[in-house]
Amino acid sequence: MDWSKWIRQLHRWLSIIFTVTVIANFVAMALGEPPAWVVYSPLLPLFLLLFSGLYMFVLPYAAR
Repeated sequence: MDWSKWIRQLHRWLSIIFTVTVIANFVAMALGEPPAWVVYSPLLPLFLLLFSGLYMFVLPYAAR
């Protein structure tokens, strides 16, 4: 598997992880004051999504 396919697959899995952490965040907030690690848990997948998304965005322009 080449890098582009690997990054694309990673991006897909990260989007699922991000969505689950955001849903868990809303559930925890509905139950009361959540701990800090629950509130900040979506940030890591979000930043990884940012970098993988930027890579996929730039890839067609870099190939020219």
